[in-house]
Amino acid sequence: MAEATSALQAVWSSGRCSPPGTAGIILTVIEGFILIQIAAWPNSLAIVGAEAARSAECSTAPGPGRVEAGPAARILRIEPLKWWLISDVDLVKPDLQAEMGAVLDISQSRVWLRFTGPKASQLLNHVLPIDLSDAAFPDGVVASSVFHHVGVTLWREGANFNLILPRSFAASLSEILIESASQYGLEVV
Repeated sequence: MAEATSALQAVWSSGRCSPPGTAGIILTVIEGFILIQIAAWPNSLAIVGAEAARSAECSTAPGPGRVEAGPAARILRIEPLKWWLISDVDLVKPDLQAEMGAVLDISQSRVWLRFTGPKASQLLNHVLPIDLSDAAFPDGVVASSVFHHVGVTLWREGANFNLILPRSFAASLSEILIESASQYGLEVV
């Protein structure tokens, strides 16, 4: 099996990408993660949700637009009939019959960026049409949105904003983020 290479290696490297001073944004590129998509049919939603929660080692599956974190994985309810399990360790994937739903490993199709720092929400508001204030987008919320006509997924985890991009668009979208972040001070980890 061929080893995956970073979709972003030509775009940036670790270090500061801004003038001296405190970085307003710290960007971490998360690599080597597992991303499993679990889809249910309307009549199997409760059963499939329970299986997804079991894989993440959560007590229950989150409702629409919510995230739960378990010892094995985070579980994101990205659509009414769909969850994502995301983890940095290998997961026990649900074994669903076709009449219950579908399980698909989409790990290689996405890039995961984590933004933190006092200017992270401001940067993301340059490119995402979402109110990222604490009141409107609190900890544990997930949203599907568009970034320059490309579907992306964003969730908040404490002070961190996690952005999942399609791998095929990651380099060009990252260039936009780097350019926009330079005004705030950017450190890439």
